Amino acid sequence: MAAAGSAIGLGSIWKFPYVVGQNGGGAFIILYIVCSLVFGLPLVMNEFLIGKLSGRSAYGAFRALTGTNRWQWLSWVFLVSVIVIMSFYFLVTGWCFYYMVEAASNTFAGMDAAALRAHFSAFEANALQMTIYAAIAIVLTASVLWFDVNKGIERLSKILMPILFLFLILMAAHMISLDGGTAGLHYLFMPDFSKITSKVILQAMGLSFFTLSVGMGILITYGGYMPKDQNVTSTSVQMIVLVIIVSLLSGMIIFPAVFAYGFSPSEGPELTFVTLPAVFQHMFSPTLTSVTFFGLMCVAALTSTISLMEVVIAFICEATSTTKHPLNRHQSTIVTALILVVANTLCILSMTGHADWLTVKGQNLFNSFNALSTNILIPVGALGTALFSGWFVPKARYQGSRVGSFLYLVVLRWLVPIAIVIIFLDSINII
Repeated sequence: MAAAGSAIGLGSIWKFPYVVGQNGGGAFIILYIVCSLVFGLPLVMNEFLIGKLSGRSAYGAFRALTGTNRWQWLSWVFLVSVIVIMSFYFLVTGWCFYYMVEAASNTFAGMDAAALRAHFSAFEANALQMTIYAAIAIVLTASVLWFDVNKGIERLSKILMPILFLFLILMAAHMISLDGGTAGLHYLFMPDFSKITSKVILQAMGLSFFTLSVGMGILITYGGYMPKDQNVTSTSVQMIVLVIIVSLLSGMIIFPAVFAYGFSPSEGPELTFVTLPAVFQHMFSPTLTSVTFFGLMCVAALTSTISLMEVVIAFICEATSTTKHPLNRHQSTIVTALILVVANTLCILSMTGHADWLTVKGQNLFNSFNALSTNILIPVGALGTALFSGWFVPKARYQGSRVGSFLYLVVLRWLVPIAIVIIFLDSINII
């Protein structure tokens, strides 16, 4: 549940619907599921296995398995990737908290589509409000991680993830029943293969890795906490099935609402926040429904921010353990939180126009970090772990593992690396 909670977060509930909307619907869904099963499953098993066999976090796992520092660069890729992701992820988590508060205040009553867009735009332009809500999310995440994984992450995940799952099913059933809701299902599940390009394939692969928490060091870190008798294969399969189901349920909530109330499926990152408040106004007890949904979005966001921040905390603890001034878990948590406050503040200043120089090729840091993590850093991290296990880990380290021989001989050596490299090079017009 802790691993599923890591993956089932804003990636599935917030990012999946709007990326699907921007990439044509049904055909993209097929690509996403194929990437999750063909590439995602072996990579998830591999990362769990690296952590479990080494008993270490993403920082120490490679050295523990090989006895050298040659692969330490990959742990730094994970660190950069996670910090880049959290630089915009906490902003979106802050949006969830803001919308939960606004829903409790019945702010959305009587607003039409134009008014809801304007409301979101006004909030997005308010640097102070966004900074406060992002800081709240950072503090809450750090508070859970003040304790160890068993007391913090697992306790939260085992209680709240089933509640989220049940609520999503009920919401999806209601949305499908809306007038025009079947058009949303048609968009979601009827593929138009003419929309598939190499960049769309890369987007599907990147989204798959993002929603599965692959290529970030999260699953290696969690694998390091695994009991020795825990089955890697069953854990991986269960986690991926849950992620795919929740992602599809999110699409079945968003797109029927989009078509029923006249929104555009290509709205972008704000799709969830401008669409659902309109729908909730026509449901039984709009305030209660809105507060419950955005509250559960906050929970889903926190289970992911917890896993992301855990990578950095574990990294700092292990990296400083041999220095004159080692940092314990509490000190590492404080340092990580301060780094993230600064990173999120810079991202907010870039978004709100208070720091025009904080742009990359004309894009603000939010959009730049989002694209950098999904299209470059995460695929590089996934490629690195595949090459590490497929070609450089001593075979003896995988003896006794039922998944080891298959991972080593076929998928990690050839299939995953070749596919990632070809898709990536084609998307940037090198081939």
